[in-house]
Amino acid sequence: MTAAGEFDLIARIQARVRAAGIARDDVLLGIGDDAALLQVPAGQCLVVATDTLNEGVHFPIETAPADIGWKSLAVNLSDLAAMGATPAWCTLSLALHEANPAWLDAFLDGFLSLAAQHRIALVGGDTTRGASSVCVTVHGLVAPGQAVRRSGARAGDDLWVTGTLGDAAAALAQWRAGGAAEPALRARLDRPTPQVAVGLALGGIAHACIDVSDGLLADVGHLCAASAVGARIELEALPASPALLAMFTAETRRSLQTAGGDDYELCFAAPPLHRTAIADIADECQVAITRIGALVAGRSVDAFDADGHGWQPPRTGFDHFNG
Repeated sequence: MTAAGEFDLIARIQARVRAAGIARDDVLLGIGDDAALLQVPAGQCLVVATDTLNEGVHFPIETAPADIGWKSLAVNLSDLAAMGATPAWCTLSLALHEANPAWLDAFLDGFLSLAAQHRIALVGGDTTRGASSVCVTVHGLVAPGQAVRRSGARAGDDLWVTGTLGDAAAALAQWRAGGAAEPALRARLDRPTPQVAVGLALGGIAHACIDVSDGLLADVGHLCAASAVGARIELEALPASPALLAMFTAETRRSLQTAGGDDYELCFAAPPLHRTAIADIADECQVAITRIGALVAGRSVDAFDADGHGWQPPRTGFDHFNG
């Protein structure tokens, strides 16, 4: 049997995309030419985000290829969610140790399953040989002036977060310690849920938003820096899953929730008058949304325990070049 080559993989991807049936009228030309042709609808702005996942950095080496496929798209959809954008198109660039059709098919199982949920069309990309790496670029649509940016938060706003925090970081800690990760925690590491529906619903309600990827304190710091405000975070309010509560001490849990990263939840600022509307969004989207603090005058991001004492984690979040 002849070994698969680059163009065999591209043909395989093209066939799987057609079989997935994610058809969009705004895709004038998709996979198969030098570039895609896409029709941006009248009255819409294009929102573009890119994330790269590297083996051993963003996913353990033994991660199932379907989970890698899912996560590579999910982390990008999370960026669109933070901007309040509707997913439209994406491109995929794969670097692989070898041309492995079975691995590729499993990867596409995860990738295209999530793509179908959000009706995002894969329209192009690249394949190459090298250290295992996945780069996805997503394109979304939003009405002019309606994108939710990091820079609109105001002192006095409530600070909210979707879902729970710390699960993915906990699974990674268990893996690094050489043990088997608790399944519920590992699922949060391998298959994060991009909060696209919540992001879309926050238009006109949230003053600012960011997705929690590098760690809560780090990402709140980014939002505060862009908005020229500070934040006061209540540690006891941070939402935790039953698995996290059962398996880690309070102190370890605090570090995982504030600095662990890989949550891909949304953290947003909104005025107190929208508390009822936010509760309605949580019910409609069937996602927990928790008030974890407030934005304040100043520039510092501070966390406090139940007694009002300040607390600092060993680090504030993940940095690719300062691990």
